[in-house]
Amino acid sequence: MPKKIMLLGSGELGKEFVIAAKRLGQHVIAVDSYNDAPAQQVADEREVIDMLDGDALDAIVARHRPDIIVPEIEAIRTERFYDYEKQGIQVVPSARAANFTMNRKAIRDLASRELGLRTAKYCYASSREELERAAAEVGLPCVVKPLMSSSGKGQSTVRSTADIEKAWSYSQSGKRGDSVEVIVESFVPFHTEITLLTVTQQNGPTLFCPPIGHRQERGDYQESWQPCLIGSRHLIEAQEIAEKVTRSLTGAGIWGVEFFLADDGLYFSELSPRPHDTGMVTLSGTQNLSEFELHARAVLGLPIPGIELLRVGASAVILADRAGSSPGFTGLEGALGEPGTDIRIFGKPVTRPYRRMAVALVSDEPGSDVDAVKLRAIAASSRVKVICDEVGAGS
Repeated sequence: MPKKIMLLGSGELGKEFVIAAKRLGQHVIAVDSYNDAPAQQVADEREVIDMLDGDALDAIVARHRPDIIVPEIEAIRTERFYDYEKQGIQVVPSARAANFTMNRKAIRDLASRELGLRTAKYCYASSREELERAAAEVGLPCVVKPLMSSSGKGQSTVRSTADIEKAWSYSQSGKRGDSVEVIVESFVPFHTEITLLTVTQQNGPTLFCPPIGHRQERGDYQESWQPCLIGSRHLIEAQEIAEKVTRSLTGAGIWGVEFFLADDGLYFSELSPRPHDTGMVTLSGTQNLSEFELHARAVLGLPIPGIELLRVGASAVILADRAGSSPGFTGLEGALGEPGTDIRIFGKPVTRPYRRMAVALVSDEPGSDVDAVKLRAIAASSRVKVICDEVGAGS
């Protein structure tokens, strides 16, 4: 102590991780593709590089010689992580985990083919023509996703063959990295979508946060709430699956393991080896430790005696509606005037349509009606408006 931590990706989730790490006395270098990203505003040092440039990544690792590398985004030359581990650098959760989970193909094949987990029917496509054949194979409606993307970018639902051309074009414009391949999934008629935050430790048992429910639009989360009330049988099954996958991938840290719950049971969906956007609800005080505090402790090998549910909470995103710069916010007084309400502004320097700029958080006493708390979070987020100078969108 202190450790030198290099954070690769400096968005709003990275910002909260940096705050948690700094509270534990750590030194953080925040890296992103543009300057003044949210996490860079609270870190000790910053670097601006294209993380898909392996030589540039090697150069900053050699210059700073971090003890720990913490990836926050997908668009990284993760194959370099194996070399960093050989150099004695701790990669979070591990080089294997980062490589598998930064690419939907690797993690889906691991879950379905190697571990035998139940998933939606799926196949892959590398061209518009292959997408058409894949859609016919899995059946309509189906969901198309780039193998590497974030926040729902490039993701769409194909309901008829007329949607295929648009879905292919959108997948290519929204992808991260240089792979054109997409995953095509059959549509699961789920009634509940949950995130099970799972904590693996260097020296200690795997721990689970109370499940988080969430709703998505355009492939990106809009609201999340904790706890999500599901049956004990499904919860135990989800915990068993999450432990099975994370044990295979190895390493210490927090994981966002996503599931669909349908009338015919539980489906494994996706996994992120880092704090999850739906887990921002834990910033409302629902747990004794937020997902970011849990991640910091797990990364540093510090003890986590247990995870306790303290309150009922919900989050609702605050989005920009146009491209611009110098963003500001109105309506804070009205939102913060409501009991149990908080607003977290991320500090992103530019806006674009549907870009997540802040989040409204609401919490209430244990046993409170979850749906009522969720509606209060939505109401709070609707009071806050993003204003900006209307110019061309930046990074």
